[in-house]
Amino acid sequence: MTPENAPVFVLLALLVLAALVWFLANYNRFVRLQGHLRESWSGIDVELKRRHDLVPNLVATVRAHAAHEREVMERVTALRNDAVSRRAGVADLGREESRLDTALRQLVAVAESYPQLKADASFRRLQEELAITEDRIAAARRFYNANVRDLCNLREQFPTSVLAAMFSFDRPEFFAPEADAERETPRV
Repeated sequence: MTPENAPVFVLLALLVLAALVWFLANYNRFVRLQGHLRESWSGIDVELKRRHDLVPNLVATVRAHAAHEREVMERVTALRNDAVSRRAGVADLGREESRLDTALRQLVAVAESYPQLKADASFRRLQEELAITEDRIAAARRFYNANVRDLCNLREQFPTSVLAAMFSFDRPEFFAPEADAERETPRV
């Protein structure tokens, strides 16, 4: 290297160093966002499990007061069991949970027809727990979907889209209710 080439060499070294720093920083952003995504999904999973654990108690309480409403209770139980056993993709789980939401609304509507059930302390407590759980699921869903949005934005923006393609950073799915009717908060 001659003294007249030194500035060019330094400039090239700085450009390579800048590219390396950019590469490492953005790769780490992808990794960090994927970690946030896993964390936020576990929050949804915890709340869904909590709801799934409440459903049998709610069904048993309604069954004690409204034995002839067997069809609704069997449907809720079957959908709860499907939701617990299926761990497919986010979209599939969203559909399962939407069906369970609809069935729970029907179960609560049945319960509204029985004044002695509405007065039952354990039923009221289960209703309150279910309402709190639904709120927690909604909050966890918002947190998860915000992380999905951030990761998707990073994946789709240039030049980080090149990095996403190089390392196969997949596009995550949003977790949303299946239909517009299910976007309403369940009345419990």
